Amino acid sequence: MTASYTYASALAASEKIRWRVEDVIGGDKRLDFEKPFLPEALARTSGLEFLSPTERRTLNQIRGHEYLSIFGLVEEFILPFVVDHARPQLGGDDFRARALLEFAGEEAKHIQLFRRFREEFQKGFGHACEVLGPGPAVAREVLAHDPLSVALVILHIEWMTQRHYLESARDDQGLDPQFASLLRHHWMEEAQHAHLDGLMVEALAAGRSPAEIESAIDGYLDIGGFLDRGLAAQGEMNLRSLERAIGRELSSGERERLLTVQRQALRWTYLGSGMTHPQFVEVLSGLGTAASRIAAVAPALS
Repeated sequence: MTASYTYASALAASEKIRWRVEDVIGGDKRLDFEKPFLPEALARTSGLEFLSPTERRTLNQIRGHEYLSIFGLVEEFILPFVVDHARPQLGGDDFRARALLEFAGEEAKHIQLFRRFREEFQKGFGHACEVLGPGPAVAREVLAHDPLSVALVILHIEWMTQRHYLESARDDQGLDPQFASLLRHHWMEEAQHAHLDGLMVEALAAGRSPAEIESAIDGYLDIGGFLDRGLAAQGEMNLRSLERAIGRELSSGERERLLTVQRQALRWTYLGSGMTHPQFVEVLSGLGTAASRIAAVAPALS
């Protein structure tokens, strides 16, 4: 497994696209609650015919708030992981140290970005929305695993972010411009993070025996299972948030249908879209049986 990119190239690209949180949200840059936030490929609300168009848009916006919240959670374990990985490199290759520190700084900025967007959402939406957490508890659970397992999860997330923007959001002119701007700015920096994390995976896998690699894949799948259980709970939270926002309770059949559709939507958004990304699969192909093991799991997450 040899990456086709370098720390120097990732750093150079990052330096060209710097932006501030204030460039994306705040002042006259406000969310438009007359428009959907997430592309339909992620939200999957159009088939819920028992909801009115306005109710489907409301559910879409609740999913957007959930997206902000879950990315806020994952950034809380990505940041300390990158910092811990960078620390031993500080006395070595200058480009590697600078690129990893830039990576960490941008992840800290993303935490602030998602927090600011959530604040704007809460001001404008008018109803409380439940979310997973707390972040430190999620971070402890994830970071308790083998560093290679964690690096694979982070690589999955980075490529997942690329797919969300490039395949779903970039050409969707119907989205709220501010939320679309969030997705675009996040994508711009995560493109470099995906390359850096690929280098981290390569470094952490170097010299490991096949059994050690298999154990790390077990850890990656364990973390995926932990996140999947959380997503099931988030689906229930989204349903309750929707009923509060629309001022009515759905029938038992409507609830069951919504939860079934949204369960798969959540799984695709955060699990399947990363597991099946071609660049992620390419990395897995260099790790023994990892690609075939994860390919066996992926169809259930579409």
